[in-house]
Amino acid sequence: MSGALYLGVDGGGTKTRFALIDAQATLLAEAQLGTTYHPQVGLDGVRAILAEGIEQVLTQVDAGREAIRQAFFGLPAYGEDSRATARLQSIPGDVLGHARYSCDNDMVCGWAGSLACADGINIIAGTGSMGYGRRGAASARAGGWGEAFSDEGSAYWIAVQGLNAFSRMSDGRLPRGPLHGILREHFQLGEHDLDICAHVYGEGHGSRGELAQLSPLVSRAAQAGDPVAASIFERAGHELAAIADALRINLDFQAGEPVPLSWSGGAFSAGDALMGPFSTALHAASPHFTLHAPQHPPHYGAALYARLLAH
Repeated sequence: MSGALYLGVDGGGTKTRFALIDAQATLLAEAQLGTTYHPQVGLDGVRAILAEGIEQVLTQVDAGREAIRQAFFGLPAYGEDSRATARLQSIPGDVLGHARYSCDNDMVCGWAGSLACADGINIIAGTGSMGYGRRGAASARAGGWGEAFSDEGSAYWIAVQGLNAFSRMSDGRLPRGPLHGILREHFQLGEHDLDICAHVYGEGHGSRGELAQLSPLVSRAAQAGDPVAASIFERAGHELAAIADALRINLDFQAGEPVPLSWSGGAFSAGDALMGPFSTALHAASPHFTLHAPQHPPHYGAALYARLLAH
């Protein structure tokens, strides 16, 4: 393989994706591995995933690490713990064997992919949730304080709200809707609904990423007419719109100025169940939000951003 290569890495709470492009932004190779969320896999786990993913994409184009002119690593929880961030910053250099790279939070990948590195706001609702935007030289983030007390509107948050609704339906605090049966079927529960606790709290179960993967079941219940499941997505849409509006204000978009907005993350696979209330809440906050369907996936966006940084 001849010519400069640009590497993008989009870390996440469930998976990490790698993209390799050339100077013309042609996608040459890609790979997908597990999470690089260091509170879950540890810093050594992050290093192992990055090393394997880089090796996979370089093997596909028969190139060595020296061919990577610039790389960008978007890593979950980067910037949220000063001590861990310093370690995360150094790991890619150890793996690449050179210093032609930059690191930031994975929120940058969502923005770079969805808006192709142009000014505007991107709302991420994957395993976690947050927003990131740029306007000229200014940048800002909002949300994304972690699953213990934030990440509103994320797949994890939706799943936890769904589990909470299941418990209330089971013991009579809420009327039983389709959500109850969908979760019973998914977990193959027998006589006792309380057996769901073993799937959430039991050894080897209940990781952040694993629970987030339950959000499509809540979406299926909403589509089946479950009003409680629908209300979860209603609240999620409002929470994500609040993140977007905070960024609009923090980035100092002026009165009457269009505010380009896009989105990324698996929670949006719920379709209109989430996009409907999200869009309604956005335009209630400001009529100047202009919605733009994502142009590229985040891992390709990370590679585009690496190319931009190199120039």
